[in-house]
Amino acid sequence: MSTISITAADVNKLRTITGAGMMDCKKALVEAEGDFDKAIEILRKKGQKVAANRSDRESTEGAAIAAVNADKTSGVVITLNCETDFVGKNEGFVKLANDFANQALNYATKEEFLASDFNGITVAEKLIEQTGVIGEKIEIGSFEKLNGAFVGSYVHSGKIAVLVALSANVAGAEEAAKNVAMQAAAMNPIALDEAGVDAATIEKEIEIAKDQLRQEGKAEAMLDNIAKGKLNRFFKDNTLVNQDYIKDSSMSVAAYIKTVDPSLTVTGFARVALG
Repeated sequence: MSTISITAADVNKLRTITGAGMMDCKKALVEAEGDFDKAIEILRKKGQKVAANRSDRESTEGAAIAAVNADKTSGVVITLNCETDFVGKNEGFVKLANDFANQALNYATKEEFLASDFNGITVAEKLIEQTGVIGEKIEIGSFEKLNGAFVGSYVHSGKIAVLVALSANVAGAEEAAKNVAMQAAAMNPIALDEAGVDAATIEKEIEIAKDQLRQEGKAEAMLDNIAKGKLNRFFKDNTLVNQDYIKDSSMSVAAYIKTVDPSLTVTGFARVALG
């Protein structure tokens, strides 16, 4: 039997390092005979077991985070998902989400990010560890990167995160990008403009319009032209630059951007949301 004495200070130190519960920390230290590195490994292994047990649980709460690099030319939006709103609002959880987002700036894909080093372990391993610490399924849900001449961001209540790219870094670009990002958060457009809407969606909308027109008794010969008009309305309602600007419905988003600088355009956006 080990004669190693585990003190309350040791337990508290491990708890501070890992965030695990007091009893879990004490048991891990006893099992590891006072070796902190081994105790942390034991807790991680426990996390892996918990993660496996919770793999079928829904993780639709959490935090949506945006991060933009120092020169405002690249950004990332991610969601760090958990099971309950209580955990999602926890200060430590939100800090971890922000730390992840800042690290994600350096990677082009979610897979590269998950495989990257995070304080000695991979991001994927850190997620497993935190599942054990918190007792809820923790995972990276959404991951979107965006590059541009100028990239701005907006986060709504920690639930929706948006990036917007503009064609140039002009005076007023930061406020303009934020305003357009707020638009995307509120109106959830399916694409930047008409060119970004996939052919299957366009075909579906045309068929829906034609069916509606037939029910209204319109002649078959008229359907194509009228359906095209309805499609244009669909583009106006569902593509970002064609939507009515929420702060001034007398102009489109594209027209609003021109008020900032006549040559300015929106070149892209990325939006992630919880749930």
